[in-house]
Amino acid sequence: MPLFRRAVLRAAALAVLAAAVATTPLRAAEPVTVFAAASTTDAVQAAVARFQAAHPDVPVRTSFASSSTLAKQIANGAPADLYLSANVAWMDYLEQRGAVAGESRVDLLANRLVLVRPRRDAGTVQIDPSALPDLLGDRRLAIGDPSHVPAGQYAKAALQSLGLWAQLRDRAAYASDVRAALALVARGETAAGIVYATDARISDDVVRVATFPADSHPPIRYPFARVAGRGGASVRALYDFLCGPEAADAFRQHGFEVLADRAGS
Repeated sequence: MPLFRRAVLRAAALAVLAAAVATTPLRAAEPVTVFAAASTTDAVQAAVARFQAAHPDVPVRTSFASSSTLAKQIANGAPADLYLSANVAWMDYLEQRGAVAGESRVDLLANRLVLVRPRRDAGTVQIDPSALPDLLGDRRLAIGDPSHVPAGQYAKAALQSLGLWAQLRDRAAYASDVRAALALVARGETAAGIVYATDARISDDVVRVATFPADSHPPIRYPFARVAGRGGASVRALYDFLCGPEAADAFRQHGFEVLADRAGS
């Protein structure tokens, strides 16, 4: 074949290839879905915003609810990629069912348990948690439902430790998650509520009046893991980011303690 003709054919082939590339859309990164405990809503959203600033091509979806609700959804096949629980029991529940990648599990965050009151009722008065019955009077106490909500389970344990559970159990207003318990207090529907320290920070309508002793309830830990079979590049990138120093800074800004084993300082 003459050299000139060969060059013409090669140029034509390159032109066709270039046109094909120009008209074929690039494959977008697959979206990553994070299921996270309701108490982490603001912190996770802040951390995800930082991730997306660095990775604008990776869509991230978030779903926040009680850890138990999310764990059951994952166990039933909900398309989550990452799971952040407010206690170890619900992560254990999934790991025992092979629903999370066990090697990816890490205790990421820690929290404290506090007593809050409506700001209009409380002012800045601090009380001892043992004085809770007197504080309530004839009104009710908002807590997460201890049958399945981690914050409610911690609250029940703390009240049992203080010898108050038998006295107060029938006066508790059970909520579907810790943010719902916080809302009951903020609206003045209960005299007080037991929530996480990080939740007390987000509402101008409540005031923190006591902190429960750390030894009055199990340690409040937030285990984090990848969902089994969901290990694509985008999922791993977000997982690594949430375990890293930039996310740690966002978590601390929202009042969480970041556990040093994976997230750094």
